[in-house]
Amino acid sequence: MIVAAAAAACSTASEQPDPGTPSPDAGALDPETFDEIILAAEPQRDGDPEKGYRALVNEPYVPCGIPDSAYSRVYPSAPESMRIPGREGRNATLAYNFTAMKTKDGVDLVTSNCLTCHAGRIEGKLFVGLGNADGDFTQDADTQIETFNLVGALVSDPKERAEYNKWKERVTVVAPHSVLSTRGPNPADGFTAVLFAHHDPKTLAWSSTPLMEVPPPQDVPVDVPPWWRMKKKTSMFYVGGGRGDHARIMMTASILCTSSVEESRAIDAYFADIRAYIMSIEPPKFPFPIDQGLADRGRPVFEATCSRCHGTYGPGGSYPNKLVTLPEIGTDPVLASGTAQFGPPFVEWYKNSFFGEIARLEPKEGYVAPPLDGIWATAPYLHNGSIPTIAALLDSTQRPRYWTRTFDSKAYDAAAVGWIYTPLDHGKEGEADPTMKAALYDTTKLGYANAGHTFGDALSAEDRAAVIEYLKTL
Repeated sequence: MIVAAAAAACSTASEQPDPGTPSPDAGALDPETFDEIILAAEPQRDGDPEKGYRALVNEPYVPCGIPDSAYSRVYPSAPESMRIPGREGRNATLAYNFTAMKTKDGVDLVTSNCLTCHAGRIEGKLFVGLGNADGDFTQDADTQIETFNLVGALVSDPKERAEYNKWKERVTVVAPHSVLSTRGPNPADGFTAVLFAHHDPKTLAWSSTPLMEVPPPQDVPVDVPPWWRMKKKTSMFYVGGGRGDHARIMMTASILCTSSVEESRAIDAYFADIRAYIMSIEPPKFPFPIDQGLADRGRPVFEATCSRCHGTYGPGGSYPNKLVTLPEIGTDPVLASGTAQFGPPFVEWYKNSFFGEIARLEPKEGYVAPPLDGIWATAPYLHNGSIPTIAALLDSTQRPRYWTRTFDSKAYDAAAVGWIYTPLDHGKEGEADPTMKAALYDTTKLGYANAGHTFGDALSAEDRAAVIEYLKTL
């Protein structure tokens, strides 16, 4: 948890009087008025998927961390359930989301890797590339830093101490911006902006003090999307940002630790391979029985109702890469309104940096309708994870205002396609237990609304059930 918290997110969300009212047209796709933006494909670098997987699970692309002498005193070797194949040396004994590295001065460190956020479990099975919907970033910044200090007390060697101090300085900077009020979503968009502010865009040199104004910590939840979508998508992020060279955008995560363009170019050199691996990932198949007859009846309903934005599937299928504007989609607007790393100063920083040589953030005021391959595995739904099941997504009257779940990977609802959840009669202010409060999803909070995307409301109950069954087959 120590390194994971550092690589990932204190603020209390402002009260939102109403979770949001969808646009009057949000349930109807009128071709004459529907407002959308097509995001065209752009050239990408080629890579080797096998080399990419080896780099993903072995290379220290987040090149700072805790000295292994201290880490190994706190954590034993990982159990088999936390290990993954293809790891080498010390990595073979670590949990899948940690990576061992040796600095140029010979100091052994343990750091985090992409799988902290981009690996998740369903039915007890770990899927590399599935967004981690169980992450807990509700620990406040002071508690995080207190934990860092306890680990630091175990470090005495001068070289190790220097490496620890480098790591601690950076995670202390991002700690207040890496806290959410609710378990499940991810805060990466918030703390990435802070890291930009502490790096010179031209040299990438680290500055202990920010070089540009940093907004106060914001509670901006993001549901981590699955990697397998990237084989179809032309943009990396929900808001249509992340254009140009995707490998360069992916390796931006290394900025927690890098301090020079030279360091970043060395990491970038193998990220085209990591992207190639990501492009090779296939979505997992629905593991429960499917009523194929019902699914067959659902396909034409889906294609008439949903395919304009989400594409078609099977032989001859196509995905349009459409960004739907905020008035049309009607979902929570906070992320698409220039918050976190998508604020204008940070978009400009990226443009003027090493990363901007061949990539750009370029966000839009709307959300990209994602491809739905493996959609069954990606609950909860919408960009902020505000809706626990597809059944509730397609019938807005079913959406709980307040809800919680156990975060047990086996608590899956095969019929409703999503997590088994418990509706509640109170929000966060009505919950005294801090653990329960953190697990409570309150859709009245700013950024957490579950409104919009009402396109399924007009369907009959029978057609909706058929569409749900069809979605299980994708």
